Amino acid sequence: MAGRAGGGPHPRHPDGDGWAAQLLDHLRPGARDPRRVVGWLAGAVPATVCLQAADGTLLAGERIPLDEGLVADVVAGRISSAAVQDGDRHLRLVAVRGPDPRSTAAGLLAVARTTPFDRRAAEIVTHAAGVVELLLGERERTTAGDRLRRATADLRLAILQLLMVEDTVAARRVAAGLWPGLLDTDSASVYVVETHPAERDGLAEDCLDITRGQALVVRCPAIDSHVIVVSPAPTAGEWLRRLVDGRPGIFLGGSVRQSLGRTATAYGQAVSALAVAHFRPDQSAVYAERTHPERLMDPAALHAWSTAVLAPLDALPHHTRAELLATTRLGLEATAVNAAKVLGVSRNTVRARMDRVEALLGADFSDLTVRAAAHLALNTQAARTEDLVRAAPRASGVLLADLLASPALHAWAQDLLDRLTQDGRDLRGTLRAWIAAGGNAERAAQDLGMHAQTVREHVRGAEPVLERQLLAAGTDLYEVVLAHLVLGDLTAPVLHRANPGQPDSPVHR
Repeated sequence: MAGRAGGGPHPRHPDGDGWAAQLLDHLRPGARDPRRVVGWLAGAVPATVCLQAADGTLLAGERIPLDEGLVADVVAGRISSAAVQDGDRHLRLVAVRGPDPRSTAAGLLAVARTTPFDRRAAEIVTHAAGVVELLLGERERTTAGDRLRRATADLRLAILQLLMVEDTVAARRVAAGLWPGLLDTDSASVYVVETHPAERDGLAEDCLDITRGQALVVRCPAIDSHVIVVSPAPTAGEWLRRLVDGRPGIFLGGSVRQSLGRTATAYGQAVSALAVAHFRPDQSAVYAERTHPERLMDPAALHAWSTAVLAPLDALPHHTRAELLATTRLGLEATAVNAAKVLGVSRNTVRARMDRVEALLGADFSDLTVRAAAHLALNTQAARTEDLVRAAPRASGVLLADLLASPALHAWAQDLLDRLTQDGRDLRGTLRAWIAAGGNAERAAQDLGMHAQTVREHVRGAEPVLERQLLAAGTDLYEVVLAHLVLGDLTAPVLHRANPGQPDSPVHR
């Protein structure tokens, strides 16, 4: 056996058959594959070639029986290469180092043939090992970079999920390690940027670049065309609008500034604004650009009503109550599947939590009027202030009908639904029947005596007129439901019905 304890490459010699150029060709960007180098080497020497990892895993070529002790010496770095004659076999073993030359070898290149290695063959093997080493090192660095990017993306998602359930303390703790100061704020805005799913990764990188490290950028786990951006920077909206401007197929929706504990509410606002952005020439919209029904209600009365509606949850431990409220708020904004993806839990967990809230409230969330009322109560509680808490007892015994009786609210509802009369079709009548049927087009079609597809087309046709997304559950739909309730087109829902089949059910009253 002959071995080298040092390792420099063999001296260069004139290359009469062009093997060096062929070998260098494997370093071109489109040809960087260690398996191709191994295949080329097998034909250039010629020989049987084996590339294996340090643990013996075959990476390329054909398996060659090797002496385990010799392999261990080469991999451990006690020798960098070895030349061995084993019966009628002539072997060359060369260590393939990883990115860190101080560590043990990343792999081993073994070459076996029936004729001795001449100077040319030995030089080809040595240089081929160097090329393989470069390619494996590049692959390892690329893999490590991909792992780091995935881990960073997972951390961003984890922070968003903590904010969604109002755990701002844990969210700040997780963010502090990688993005110091990012969440050292009481409030932030949430933006949702939409593009084609195939282009989302590039858009997410663009969002990271343009927000200059002052935003939490997350690829939405529920909708593969959305990028979620949470930023305390006042200029973040302007940065993102510049990103969207003039780029076809990209839309931006933004929330008003909210406390970090209301990130879920802000996310719902951003999604709602995104629906409006699809109808805007500049492809962007902010939630604060339109009047919302809760702003036309007496604040103290609204708070008192929402407090009474959610009172059955008050006996629960604080963390359980917060978890149920946050999950239900998000579950009313999206499907259980999408809410589960955003929160990082199973859809069964989301449904179980919402079922428990249903039981506690004595509500039926399959009824859109009930969902709209619950949505109003949940978001009112999330936005409560100390002033409202002090004022609420003076406005006790408030009913939903009292809140809906405001003249300003009536004017808002009339103005909103009157837009539907501009269409020659009876969009308003179809929409009312569709809401009454719980958003079920087939049931609404039976009530109206028309085809279910016609119902869907009418509802879809109402979306650009109202500038609200209706076919997807969320704030837009619930505002339209409230408008129908205000005008008496639909019957006000009743909460706190008894449900004796549920252990948490309230007493009937």
